[in-house]
Amino acid sequence: MTTTAAAPPVLLGAEGISVAYGSRPVLSDVSLSVSPGDSLGLVGESGAGKTTVLRALLGLLPPTTGTVRFAGEALSADGRRVASRPTRRAFRRAVQPVFQDPYSSLDPRMTIGRSIAEPLRSLGVRGDHRARVAELLAAVELPADAADRYPEAFSGGQRQRIAIARALAPRPRILLADEPVSALDTSVRMQVIELLQRLAHDQGIGFLLVSHDLTIVAALCDRMAVLESGRIVEEGPTGRVLTAPAHPYTRRLRSSVPRLPTRSAGE
Repeated sequence: MTTTAAAPPVLLGAEGISVAYGSRPVLSDVSLSVSPGDSLGLVGESGAGKTTVLRALLGLLPPTTGTVRFAGEALSADGRRVASRPTRRAFRRAVQPVFQDPYSSLDPRMTIGRSIAEPLRSLGVRGDHRARVAELLAAVELPADAADRYPEAFSGGQRQRIAIARALAPRPRILLADEPVSALDTSVRMQVIELLQRLAHDQGIGFLLVSHDLTIVAALCDRMAVLESGRIVEEGPTGRVLTAPAHPYTRRLRSSVPRLPTRSAGE
């Protein structure tokens, strides 16, 4: 008799969220979830609402209707932030963002070591963080002496590695990554993708990857959701969605990229 391993519990999720900017609807009835060890790609063309989903999940933009939940508790619902202080604190430790632009996400006046340790200080973690900073620099394959230098000394790819190290500082369970390699040269994109893949696997971190690039989602994500004009029109295992897309919009996105590193349809 064989048994199937239970799916990990949902840590972060959106339940039927809608967002409007004034009278203009941006998201409509969006539901998705991410668990530790899980990887979900959210794809769609520019203006589809991908970054708005991410902002809602981060608590930066409470949904007009619907609920965002963390560990089963509501963070925001129907236009209001409703989480208790302990829940907000646990959320800030467990869920960390990686933003698109490595040039603007680091404070040019702050050494790399201070930048990486900043999430720990903001969470009130006391003590000397130099050992943790050195550990994180090694994890993202940068030398220990990078801690004493400033962002201007590093390339775009190196800065994004630093941003990833900073996101990992409080030992999160989920990363929310907004187009994390789109601002990088093609030659270094795959290096950063492979780094994210390795770190997520080694540390059991789940992530939601927002991207317009199906190649990156195919390489990184077990599941994917397709967003068209603020609505999720298709969701499922990445291999199945890419090899046998069911929705016309997904088929159009897929046809624009002739070759993809697709997984088997069941993955």
